Amino acid sequence: MKRLWGLLLWAAWPAVGLQAADTSFYIEPRYGAAEAAQIRSLWLGNLGAPPTDPGNRVADDPRAAALGRLLFFDPRLSRNGKVSCTRCHQPEHGFSDPAPLSRGVGMTTRNSMTLIGAAWQNWFFWDGRKDSLWSQALGPLEAANEHGLDRMSAARLLAAHYHAAYEPLFGKLPEVRDSTRFPPRASPLGNANERRAWQHMSEADRASVSHSFANLGKSIAAWERTLSLAPSRFDRYAEALARNDSAAMRASLSPDEVAGMRLFIGPARCIQCHNGPLFSNGEFHSTGVRFSGHADDAGRSGSLQAVRRDEFNCLGAYSDAQPEACAALRFLPENWPGKPGAFKVPTLRNISRTAPYMRTGEFATLQAVLDHYNAGSRIAYASERTELIPLKLDRRELDQIAAFLGALESGISERRAPAAGGAQP
Repeated sequence: MKRLWGLLLWAAWPAVGLQAADTSFYIEPRYGAAEAAQIRSLWLGNLGAPPTDPGNRVADDPRAAALGRLLFFDPRLSRNGKVSCTRCHQPEHGFSDPAPLSRGVGMTTRNSMTLIGAAWQNWFFWDGRKDSLWSQALGPLEAANEHGLDRMSAARLLAAHYHAAYEPLFGKLPEVRDSTRFPPRASPLGNANERRAWQHMSEADRASVSHSFANLGKSIAAWERTLSLAPSRFDRYAEALARNDSAAMRASLSPDEVAGMRLFIGPARCIQCHNGPLFSNGEFHSTGVRFSGHADDAGRSGSLQAVRRDEFNCLGAYSDAQPEACAALRFLPENWPGKPGAFKVPTLRNISRTAPYMRTGEFATLQAVLDHYNAGSRIAYASERTELIPLKLDRRELDQIAAFLGALESGISERRAPAAGGAQP
């Protein structure tokens, strides 16, 4: 029954935005070599397969992906048994959360980022405090206001329901039924009782539980790596441009969408940060949101030490990577060299599905986001607070950019993996 539900869920996801463009009164645009090259650089066909993850040896193992899929949709991975990963990463909303601030067992302080394109990123969360997809998957599980799960309970869930799928991949699970060694609840990040119980465990038993916890995250990441995007209407346009197929270009984008695309790569300067086939450079920029709407948030400047101290980082004991494979972390600067309040640039793929916008979720519509950028931010133009420069575009131009962003809609699918042998959901 669980497998049938999963198949029905995937089949129900809408592939919106794939309708043919209105080609009435279409005037064929002429592109210079540089402009055409910029358009082609955004084509989804340039993306390729996800880069290898040296910290996760099962990153591309279909057995791990099958296990990770079950774990992703399992609400038992929470303190109250009601919060699965889909609470904040909803498939029908582009694997994001339609609420401004996400709610698990409690309220968070940020909007959940989409998982679209996550497998191609180097840093995770709005502030980049995690350096791999598998370590990112672990963060919400132990966060008191998200899943609120203690580490020992995660190991018990694996032993009770997933041991047949887990052990062929990772080896024996801890003997969690031995209550003299493994208390009912224990965690280095839990409440006072859970922290006390964790410290009373032997170092070897703590390590065995943490290894199983890390492997849980690696399995979820393996499944998330199977998520893939179908080409959007923009991609069909870019591909047609490359082969000089005027008819296919006219059938793919409307005149307003083409105008918005040219503004996007030109006067609006969107492509400076939203570049490449994922429409994101994966870096961190200050756009003034830190100083509006909600409490001050240091962003990237506050995460550098957190990612260095993370026990699940690339250089940690639970990573499968050799130290030389962890260059991004090894050469991470001690201090953030940019402006304060810098946050990660999100992908614009399927942006129409992932409202509200910004890490605070304070902008309900794309029009509000574009107004923010057009004004140079709503707060101040002080150079020490934001990188934004007012665009001074008119309303028609802003609407054309919004129309172009709508042409980035496409279906989401998963590369199917065989069923996890023996897993009992």
